[in-house]
Amino acid sequence: MSSMEMNNSSHRVTQYLRDCAIGAAPGTRLPSVRDIMRTYRVSPVTVQRAIDTLAEAGLIEARPGQGTFVREQQVASARPDADYGWQSLALGSPRAVADGLNSLLRMPMPDVMALNLGYLPEESLPLAQLAAAGGRALRRPGVWARVPIEGLEALRAWFASQAGDAFTPGEVTICPGTQAANAAAFRALAQAGDPVLIESPSYTGAIAAALAAGLRLIPVPTDEEGVRPELLEEAFVRTGARLFYCQPTFSNPTGAVLSPARRRSVLDILGRAGAFLIEDDWARDFALEGEPPPPLAQDDAHGHVVYIRSLTKSAAPGLRIGAICARGAALERLRMARLVDDFSVPGLMQETALQLVTAPGWPRHLRALRAELRHRRDLLAAAVTRHLGPGALRRIPAGGLHLWMSLPPGVSDLDIARRAAAASVLVGAGRHWFPAEAPSPYLRLSFAGARPDWIETAVGTLAALIADPG
Repeated sequence: MSSMEMNNSSHRVTQYLRDCAIGAAPGTRLPSVRDIMRTYRVSPVTVQRAIDTLAEAGLIEARPGQGTFVREQQVASARPDADYGWQSLALGSPRAVADGLNSLLRMPMPDVMALNLGYLPEESLPLAQLAAAGGRALRRPGVWARVPIEGLEALRAWFASQAGDAFTPGEVTICPGTQAANAAAFRALAQAGDPVLIESPSYTGAIAAALAAGLRLIPVPTDEEGVRPELLEEAFVRTGARLFYCQPTFSNPTGAVLSPARRRSVLDILGRAGAFLIEDDWARDFALEGEPPPPLAQDDAHGHVVYIRSLTKSAAPGLRIGAICARGAALERLRMARLVDDFSVPGLMQETALQLVTAPGWPRHLRALRAELRHRRDLLAAAVTRHLGPGALRRIPAGGLHLWMSLPPGVSDLDIARRAAAASVLVGAGRHWFPAEAPSPYLRLSFAGARPDWIETAVGTLAALIADPG
């Protein structure tokens, strides 16, 4: 298409959107990007230009993940004399920045192509099994009574077995998901102001939890085989840190697995440093190519590894059940941190989780889920390679839920994520997964909720936006 034809198309789309907006009530939702593309046979870049033009004019507004709307009129304050300026002084500087985490947890609209999900979509959940497990749980005696602070013994025993019996049931504490476990671990194992080593890139939720605990983040670079041991040891020596956060199996966001050669090195380094390692084993249920390696905790004889595991990702977002495992004095510190938070996880939730994972249908669910995720991963990876070239993906992960996509130098990940959201494609800006400055621009693409019927369209939209920075 020539420049003149592109300009004409942009003008027609701009005029169409202007006509739709003029006279419409504030807040009225306008036609979606995909609908306009089909009607006028134009690219997403053309539609985005029209949206940007009218947004700058103050006529419409794009709400990421929701759509484009007629701009709301400013409503006069019901309390015109209210002054909240004092709160900034009283609150001081924020302890945590959770922009990346917040963007991942927003509920997408039904017609949005969401490549940023960190959880399974509803069609992948074991809904019938969850309903049956909840029904059985409700009939259990004492389900509404108080439960031990550390959790139901049978559920703790199940988590201990999942860690390869590296821990006894008495060394397991039930938590409301991985995020709560990470937050408790950062508070219990370090003091505000302490340095904490963390893989770079790493899970944005862990970064937010460590910052909220007042810790000083020290990034340790990773590569195809996980964290680099020589840089890890150097960081321990240079900073005097006593805590390291690590995802050795299918790291979020890169999908890296700590290689066998490095596993022993990491444990030896911990021993010399007299330090703890928080092993976040969030993706063990999502091994897509054979069996995952055993947890690092299995090879730890002296209590350096604090092990975290969750059911929330593989079962359902609403079943917030996880476990944190530790030995020695660290176990008591962690339990006290959990006690202060919320006393204990409700018994009904714990009993439902136990009924779910001990039922015969649970292994079948995991097998079917892995096959489905493998299919979606392969479709998404193939589309990215086809539209953006083989250099866009340095790794096809053997597990997890995400692809880590490189952007061309000089392209802003935040800008691409913003413009993609306006075009009804949600992605994660890569900088949110770095505890310090990002060395290069990336996007995190999740295949968890990537539907085969729109993967090609979504990646094609991304490719068009990347090719035309605007």
